[in-house]
Amino acid sequence: MAADTLPPLSLYVHIPWCEKKCPYCDFNSHVSQAALPETEYLSALKQDLISQQTMAAGRPLQSIFIGGGTPSLFHASTIAAILDAAQSTIGFAPNIEITMEANPGSSEQKKFADLRAAGVNRLSIGVQSFNDEALQQLGRIHNRELADSAILAAQAAGFERINLDLMHGLPGQTPTQALDDIQHAIATGVEHISWYQLTIEPNTEFYRFPPRLPEDDLLADIQDQGAQRLNDNGFSQYEISAWSKPGSEARHNINYWQFGDYLAIGAGAHGKITAPETGEIQRFNNTRLPRDYLKRIDSYIAQRQILTRDEALFEGLMNALRLSQGMAVNDLLSRTGATPAELSSRCQPLVEQRLLQLDNRILATDLGRRYLNLVLEKLLDD
Repeated sequence: MAADTLPPLSLYVHIPWCEKKCPYCDFNSHVSQAALPETEYLSALKQDLISQQTMAAGRPLQSIFIGGGTPSLFHASTIAAILDAAQSTIGFAPNIEITMEANPGSSEQKKFADLRAAGVNRLSIGVQSFNDEALQQLGRIHNRELADSAILAAQAAGFERINLDLMHGLPGQTPTQALDDIQHAIATGVEHISWYQLTIEPNTEFYRFPPRLPEDDLLADIQDQGAQRLNDNGFSQYEISAWSKPGSEARHNINYWQFGDYLAIGAGAHGKITAPETGEIQRFNNTRLPRDYLKRIDSYIAQRQILTRDEALFEGLMNALRLSQGMAVNDLLSRTGATPAELSSRCQPLVEQRLLQLDNRILATDLGRRYLNLVLEKLLDD
């Protein structure tokens, strides 16, 4: 596969420390007990990046996402050094999107202007709710007032592209409370809202001690009423849990859902890359524990998996069908290595059931999006 026909390339950077582990969180995050080893971790990230340089195959980075944990715990100068290393080692495309996650805590807010100066041009703020009682139940260390001040601080620092993370289906939540959260988020003037349902994941405190969540009928009411409120205020649902004003979609996330490639540096980070020589698709993940990651030499990758063509097609479909507009069939075929006949064979039964649409694009119908889990089960069975 020629380098100029490879998928677009992004970079994920994982910073695994946080101030407190939330009871619903199953991410690779670790409570910081002492001063963070920023200098040592920065050095490891640089070496990790160098070790993955050949996988870029000469492609510049279209987007970077710095996640965690709480990456805004690091100094802005460290973030700037990470970005400088990415630019010098891999290279940036014009108008690269650089997103960083941040919590609404007051200490992080003080860094927003410096982060913007460092090159971060999109901020994703983990609000989760504007209801103080709900925030306490979620184990968050901020309140509504801090959330509001964080958004104002980000806007004052020059961030024109801001995402707010919001959850719904919270313990004891009513449709009115969920709509209040959405309306408050809309009123802040941000142009991107990630709105997703709280799910109970293994290896979390909520899994060991499950809270009482709203019944399914109530969850459906929340989903329907919330979607209508967002639509009424000019937001479009371009992905299952992502809503934006026109032109404010997250380019990094779209590359992920359209089965693009992404390097991944940091403890526990997961990446996906296409080999230019063979077209083989490789998934990989780094050493998970920060202390072990810091001890690695040469390669920081702990596991690699080469996808079969069948696995690649399923994963490509699973990702693409999350997008309201789906994906161009030509792109799906070139990025998975599948043939038109293989795609048609797998999808035609669901097309006949009016769950999928397949022409020059592959996408889920309105009915298919409503029953997307069932659609994916049927695709997997095939």
